[in-house]
Amino acid sequence: MKLFNSSTNFESVLKKYFSFKNETLSLDPFAEFLDGVKRADFTDVLNFFRNNPQYVENFKYYIHNIFKGRPFNLSLTEANILSENAFIPEFKKRILNKILPPVVNEKTVWYMIDNVSFRPKSDLKYLHNLPENEIDELFSLLDISDFIISPNVKKEMIFSMNILSWRVTGAAMEVEVVRMAPEYRNFDNPFLALQNELEDLAEEFEKNPELQLHSKDSRYKQIKIYIGQCLEFVNLSFKNSSKYGISGKINQSLLKIRQQVQRIYEIVQLLVIDNEKDVLINSKQLIFNIINYKSHKNNISELINDSTRLISHLITNHTAETGSHYITSTRKEYMTMFYKASGGGIIVGALCVLKMLYGYVPGSDFSHAFLYSMNYAMGFVMIYLMGFTLATKQPAMTAATMTKVLAEEGNIRSNNTEFAHLVSKLFRSQFIAFVGNVLLSFPIALLIIYGLDVFFSQNLAIERSDKLLKDLDPFKSKAILHASIAGFYLFISGIISGNIGNNSVFYQIPERIAKNLSIRRLFGKKFAKGLSKYYAKNWPGIVSNFWFGVFLGATAPVGLFLGLDLDIRHITFAAGNLALGLYGKDFSVDSYTFWISFVTVFLIGFFNFLVSFSLSMFLAFRSRKMNFGQVSEIYKEIFRYFMKNPLKFFIPIRSGLDKKADELMSSTISTKSEDH
Repeated sequence: MKLFNSSTNFESVLKKYFSFKNETLSLDPFAEFLDGVKRADFTDVLNFFRNNPQYVENFKYYIHNIFKGRPFNLSLTEANILSENAFIPEFKKRILNKILPPVVNEKTVWYMIDNVSFRPKSDLKYLHNLPENEIDELFSLLDISDFIISPNVKKEMIFSMNILSWRVTGAAMEVEVVRMAPEYRNFDNPFLALQNELEDLAEEFEKNPELQLHSKDSRYKQIKIYIGQCLEFVNLSFKNSSKYGISGKINQSLLKIRQQVQRIYEIVQLLVIDNEKDVLINSKQLIFNIINYKSHKNNISELINDSTRLISHLITNHTAETGSHYITSTRKEYMTMFYKASGGGIIVGALCVLKMLYGYVPGSDFSHAFLYSMNYAMGFVMIYLMGFTLATKQPAMTAATMTKVLAEEGNIRSNNTEFAHLVSKLFRSQFIAFVGNVLLSFPIALLIIYGLDVFFSQNLAIERSDKLLKDLDPFKSKAILHASIAGFYLFISGIISGNIGNNSVFYQIPERIAKNLSIRRLFGKKFAKGLSKYYAKNWPGIVSNFWFGVFLGATAPVGLFLGLDLDIRHITFAAGNLALGLYGKDFSVDSYTFWISFVTVFLIGFFNFLVSFSLSMFLAFRSRKMNFGQVSEIYKEIFRYFMKNPLKFFIPIRSGLDKKADELMSSTISTKSEDH
């Protein structure tokens, strides 16, 4: 498309090109005219046409001439519909199309839009903002107010619907798609029925080009029923993904099927004419639809939003089921959480000393990255398998749980107080987990380094003490940034856990293990079944804890290699490092160093929690299309509840809301299907 001079106006364009009967098929006059119209008052355009009928006749002839013989089925079957069945190829294709638009057949309406409208989205907005009666008058002046009933236009639309139905039937018949909705096994396939109905409509139209649908037409009603069944199939498949899991490819396939079925519905609606008004309305709507589809054709943000929303929903869904175990209700559960956190603190105290000792091992940055990563990873996996708790692992899990509770229909409006009480239970569970981790990691690290000093007659922490204490001073180090990096890794580990859980269900890994003939023959059926249950319960946690350890251990060496001041700070390790730093100094530190280090330990914990919980809540909100305006009311209620009952956020005080809050959570945390 040309970039026109700002002095261009519609009158000069009309006088230049349409003071005579113009036989040209060039699109430049049309593009220049539209550019001039957008700069003018549309009422002036209509007044000019009213007062100059000769220009109207010549312009009308030109418009009908350039559109004559140009098919528009591509604009209906391709535009704003996924062209690939996988996210990455579609993403790459849209980026390429943004940079280098594809070559299009010049004899199509698609080509016309590309060369006449530089910004289809803004042009569509301009048309929608025009008064209805003025657009209607323009359509009448140009004799395009009834083109929707033209046999050629109807033929294109029916042909487009058939193309879409053939494609959607092929995609919907794939084995992996069919297995997402086993409820349809005993029913006739709605996609085949829709295809047959549209093919019959095409055959009837061939015999009678004047064929016209109306809202009471049995064929139209039947097509609507089949479309509804097809969409229900897709919706059920998405719903079943919580039970059966889903892959990225199937997610894209279902999105594409839904887009194609909805497009068929939008086209068939335009073929329905009940009265004379519908002719003009549907003619305008077809034009608006074509421009709208084209304006969204290569939209990358929409692709990312649509493609990732379900996956993020599934990730948070599996994570939420884990997170529900981290919210304590009774005093017994509260103390159990403390004991589990204390166990985690004991292991972390040992890990702190091991990491310090690994630092003395000569080697490259990458050898240290490996040693640190394995130290953290094995420690975290041990904590998980022994049933202990690492406090900062909880926020990423519990955020998904809380959002899942909120997302259930009706919870936001009717259960604000119950939810606020549930938040208090979550907060005190996090609080006691922090306490358990910190209270044990400090003395254990101190005890181990003292034992090594006694055994080897050498204070092994002397060389590292200055750095350990400096790292706990937010004014002399990037402790807050590093704590935030650790919080981000906590969020990522939650995603890994949810993703592994989803893939395990989708690919039926536990079932495959239980029914594997080799395992059964070597170890017996009972062992295979036990291994299956163990895998289903523990594998997502093992993998996420392993990678969390790798992330924490590799950050500092990799940052050093890249010349960046990257590192991590974790509250439990910070407490252990404080013990090592103090011991290395023989506890001879000034009061500033001690107190700033002490406060920074809890500051690190705060940012660990804040970053991981906030990112997890954002992901969970997004996956469930939460309304942030409604959620703000919940935040206000939580604040009011805290002001009235501050102690409930730290210690387990009995309340009449305990039962309701537990019911609120238990009623919304679904269980996975055991059988596909």
